[in-house]
Amino acid sequence: MLTHENEIKDGERFAFGANWTRFLSVLDDDRIAEAERSLREMLGVETLRGRSFLDAGSGSGLFSLAARRLGAKVVSFDYDPMSVACTRELKRRYFADDADWTVEEGSVLDADYLSRLGAFDVVYSWGVLHHTGAMWQAIGNVTGLARPGGILFIAIYNDQGGASRRWTRLKVLYNKHRWLRAPLEIYTLIRQWTIAVIKDTLKGQPLRSWRGYKSSRGMSAWHDVVDWIGGYPFEVAKPEQIFAFCKARGFQLEKLQTCAGGLGCNQFVFHKTGAA
Repeated sequence: MLTHENEIKDGERFAFGANWTRFLSVLDDDRIAEAERSLREMLGVETLRGRSFLDAGSGSGLFSLAARRLGAKVVSFDYDPMSVACTRELKRRYFADDADWTVEEGSVLDADYLSRLGAFDVVYSWGVLHHTGAMWQAIGNVTGLARPGGILFIAIYNDQGGASRRWTRLKVLYNKHRWLRAPLEIYTLIRQWTIAVIKDTLKGQPLRSWRGYKSSRGMSAWHDVVDWIGGYPFEVAKPEQIFAFCKARGFQLEKLQTCAGGLGCNQFVFHKTGAA
């Protein structure tokens, strides 16, 4: 079995944690506040006080931090050791020695590990499960971590058909060939941002969207560009596929926010009505 380090070395996996480590250098109070706002908005709450929150694939740790600041008792885990280190760093900065925030290394594909975690009021996994190499298994695994009456909040890349297959090929090239990384990052930057920059310039506000990107879940535009082109393994799904899969496991859709058929994630908030 390949280790995480060997998967990256062999070009089978993007170094997500390394990208998140760089992101922490630009993380500020405004970005944290935006992450809190987006979590409150999607969950339809003002506080998470008294609730347990599982961050399955915590990445930078930003949303574990947001959930903890909203009052939740948080468990964070990630497969990538550097992502675990990022989450631990945010805990150290903002909630040092806090018994209500646990950070661990673990895989969403490891059923034995997951069985030890228990059940949670909120199970959160944003933009993670499609990077496991076994997306449907991963989604099925996290559905079992929400308690009856609990919430499942996931975000999964939209299936764009041929476009998704082309991006998959580019992601493979990016991870297999180091010399192609900079050109592919520039290509992605141009593809994703040219129209927005032109519109902003015509309005007399050059780069307004780029500078204001932190309003989108508190993230960073450049680090998201790198995450997109590098993000491999890579799987996609149509909204109706996610809906049907989760419904069959005892979940009712409460909120859906799509990327309007384009590039990006569709977001789903489900309520667990009972065991399937």
